[in-house]
Amino acid sequence: MAPVIAARDVSYAYPDGTLGLDGVDVTLDPGERVAVLGPNGSGKSTLQLVLGGLEPPDSGHVEYFGGERDPERVRDRLAVLLQDPDDYLFNSTVREDLEYGPAQLDVPRETAQQRIDRLADALHLDGLLDRPPFRLSAGEKERAALAAALATGPDVLLLDEPTSNLDGPGRERVLGVLDDVAAQGTTLVTFTPGTDLVPRVADRVLLLGAGGSVVARGSVREILTDAELLAEQGLRPPATVRLFDDLVADPPLTVSDGRTLLGDTDLTR
Repeated sequence: MAPVIAARDVSYAYPDGTLGLDGVDVTLDPGERVAVLGPNGSGKSTLQLVLGGLEPPDSGHVEYFGGERDPERVRDRLAVLLQDPDDYLFNSTVREDLEYGPAQLDVPRETAQQRIDRLADALHLDGLLDRPPFRLSAGEKERAALAAALATGPDVLLLDEPTSNLDGPGRERVLGVLDDVAAQGTTLVTFTPGTDLVPRVADRVLLLGAGGSVVARGSVREILTDAELLAEQGLRPPATVRLFDDLVADPPLTVSDGRTLLGDTDLTR
């Protein structure tokens, strides 16, 4: 099956000449969940813009869905959710923001409304739909922007730190929706500096280093349990890995897995 996105030897320099991406190769297969992990300044947001077709690379190229190089021809199949939710929320009400994308893509009104109703319920937006976006809290904006992106029914969703402004319950709602979307076959790519988020949103990791180069790629467990590799990039393993690292050979990656391990294993030595 052809990749949904394939970037070949992509490089990008900022206007001041600073190198943002340096010969990056990325292949994303249908239905994959991938995390692009890296410290601030490693080019994560730039890579998101390039993969999403919002910025052309200075060299190399990006292909979509088996060979298309013009992102405008596949715009209806891509959604790019940037870190600032205000980039997605610009209409008079939240409802209008959720309706805007499907309308631009000529999604049948009934289909669009069914999506919006499901997303509003799953993300607890029912009481916010008729409010202006500027009256929302940061966390409410984040949930509304995600709903607006998903209302278009994308095949690929590129997200920049999708839970950065959320409290515990809000975070779990968003992660639950992303789980459902992935189960339906949408390719999810999450860009984040936070190792704790990665096990919840990805099965594979692309690790970026300073200067926008790929320093490692592998499974979530391979990358997140390699403390030395992460330290070289100014990152630390997830808190759960650090907690269990001296206790078991294969530390759990999430709090949920840690609870399961505590229930199933005698850790006394």
